[in-house]
Amino acid sequence: MKRIISIALLVTLALTINAQKNDPTLLTVGGKDVKLSEFDAIFNKNNSKEKATKESVQEYLDLYIKFKLKVREAEDLGYDTLPKFIKELEGYRGQLAQPYLTDKEVTDGLIKEAYDRMKQDVKASHILIKIKDNRNPTDTLTAYKTAIKVRKRVLAGEDFSKVAKAVSSDPSAQKNGGDLGYFSALHMVYNFESAAFTTKVGDVSMPVRTQFGYHIIKVVDKRAARGSIKVAHIMVKTDKKAASDEIQVKKINEIYTELTKENKDFAELAKQFSDDKGSAKRGGELPEFNTGKMVAEFENAAFGLSKNGDISKPTKTDFGWHIIKRIDLKVLAPYDELYNEIKAKVARDSRSNKSKQALLRKIKEENGFVENISERNDFYKLLDKIEYAKGTWKASSAEKHKKLIFGFYAKDGDKFEYTQTDFANDLEKTKYSNRNDLNVDVVAEINRIYKKILNNKAIAFKDSRLSKTSEEFRLLMQEYRDGILLFDLTDEKVWSKAVKDTLGLDSFHAKNKDNYMWGERVEAIIYSCSDEVVANKLKKLLKKKGKKAYTNDDILKMLNAESQLALKIEEGKFSKGDNEDVDKTSWINGASATYKKNENVVIVKIKKVLASEPKQLNEIKGLITSDYQNYLENEWVKALKSKYKVVVDKEVLKLVK
Repeated sequence: MKRIISIALLVTLALTINAQKNDPTLLTVGGKDVKLSEFDAIFNKNNSKEKATKESVQEYLDLYIKFKLKVREAEDLGYDTLPKFIKELEGYRGQLAQPYLTDKEVTDGLIKEAYDRMKQDVKASHILIKIKDNRNPTDTLTAYKTAIKVRKRVLAGEDFSKVAKAVSSDPSAQKNGGDLGYFSALHMVYNFESAAFTTKVGDVSMPVRTQFGYHIIKVVDKRAARGSIKVAHIMVKTDKKAASDEIQVKKINEIYTELTKENKDFAELAKQFSDDKGSAKRGGELPEFNTGKMVAEFENAAFGLSKNGDISKPTKTDFGWHIIKRIDLKVLAPYDELYNEIKAKVARDSRSNKSKQALLRKIKEENGFVENISERNDFYKLLDKIEYAKGTWKASSAEKHKKLIFGFYAKDGDKFEYTQTDFANDLEKTKYSNRNDLNVDVVAEINRIYKKILNNKAIAFKDSRLSKTSEEFRLLMQEYRDGILLFDLTDEKVWSKAVKDTLGLDSFHAKNKDNYMWGERVEAIIYSCSDEVVANKLKKLLKKKGKKAYTNDDILKMLNAESQLALKIEEGKFSKGDNEDVDKTSWINGASATYKKNENVVIVKIKKVLASEPKQLNEIKGLITSDYQNYLENEWVKALKSKYKVVVDKEVLKLVK
């Protein structure tokens, strides 16, 4: 007996030593071990260099120690036991587990299929025959037969649009006759999409089943996908509440004339006159977009431009009037670039069911799945259909039935078993959707419920073992756990504190104000005139400005009476580099200068030269808050280093790759 115990101890010791060799402790923070695998995984994820160097490892280790010190403090304060933290981590775990709960081979096939379909746009119309009760086989069959009859009507020559308006369950058919316009992959439910892409132009599909019912699809056209386009635009904003947009129409037409007849620079006019201030700074340039990303009117006008450099006529959208210039048109991006984006969409799409079914087969194969289907079939007689329909059936009706229905038995000893008692309890909890129909198809209902339960339990069994079966998942969960702890505590100690601690912020600014100095600045007014005539009129008005008490708005109204493009006024404080015309003007109180820019005339007036001075807190609130946060964090880390002892194993550190 002693010999057996001794052997067992030796085996246990050997396994422990082997585990320590495979994943040794890299460092301890306040007495808590951090394994090499944990640091190695995060370092390699964030290391942008091809090969780790001694310097890059040490640099990242220093950052990592600061990170772990904060996590250690959060643990000491009990942040990892708070309900808020537990709930948030559970939410992230559900998201992180999803990629591990699909079949990669099947998923990759679906991603590739979606990508290939994205090369085309399909124009189609449909007729929907809704199923009254998806659970009732009779209702399903009735809907299918109706769909077949409708298809025959269309094939016999009846107008598809008229038939859609007469029989389709899709409310929009009354307006559009079932016309769905153009769409591409991942815009429709999977079964519908597959039928649309595989049906020839002009043909009408067989009934296609989706969660909405049966669809008859007529494919009207197929075209190459539009791709993605980059454009610039000039926008004149309209007011939806205004009775008329006459002034805006006049302004956009004047700009269009300047572009087409006067051959003015698009970017310059966008900077001067576009009401989209974000893009105006970039000469009107917008981020690249593809079908469905912009309102239809804007998108059609943009893609309707034949070549780079072409300019559209003024186009109206809900936002205002636009003139669009095509900059570049790209075909579909390469597969590798779009892989992750498509993968995320596939995961949310009904096609993911194919991947789930493949996963279920693997779970059964890998976990010694056992199923006694006859034990399930006992419930065909045990379940009273009227009681079930009314919701009064009780699990006690099957209390003598306790046999195993199915089970999963992993090789490492983990198992899950589902018995007749479990099934009876689940049946009692199940609510029948159509309480008015007492004629329940018991066999179909039991089979449906059983299939759903089996699938859910299989995935739950795999899910519960992910930290055991996937080292990648285990490390990912550790990373997210620590990240949440770090975020909450850092928010309390640094981020929110810097925002709320107004006295501390004032004090920090006062002590460091010499680090935040304005250079020499001027108060100036810039008048941008469309031509010499406007400039001369402006000069006369400026002479009268003091006497007449004209405001900038008064001057704008007088000189822009005939054209909204005649005069633009900008007034403010300027540093060197803010405005080229201000920079060229002598920085002397009361100085003024006039500059010609092609036909345009710019008049700059220097109201006052401002001496160098510290920036006020309200002028640099964002910058000073950021610097104060950095100060608070540095002080906090110093305190943590004093509180928690950090020990690094230099030999283990050499193993980082």
